[in-house]
Amino acid sequence: MSHVSMTDASAMDAAARRLAQALDALSAAVARKREAERGGDSVQAQLHALGTDRARLASELDHTAAEARRLADTNREVARRIDVAMGTIKTLLDEHDR
Repeated sequence: MSHVSMTDASAMDAAARRLAQALDALSAAVARKREAERGGDSVQAQLHALGTDRARLASELDHTAAEARRLADTNREVARRIDVAMGTIKTLLDEHDR
């Protein structure tokens, strides 16, 4: 007949506790890993969003710079036409005063 002594029972209880602790530690490690992966996904999503925003802002900047150049060209043309008109008016006034 097999007979389990108190020492054997204590050793088995201790082994069972160590196994339970190891399983708890493993479960906690898996939970941390999953959380880290979710956090990594979040960081990746944020990086993607930042990249998208950067591309949109760069496009808007290019558009705004082109518009600024067009407005500067228009401003120069208007100033040239005003100078021509002022010259014409001055010439007409000078001829009228004679």
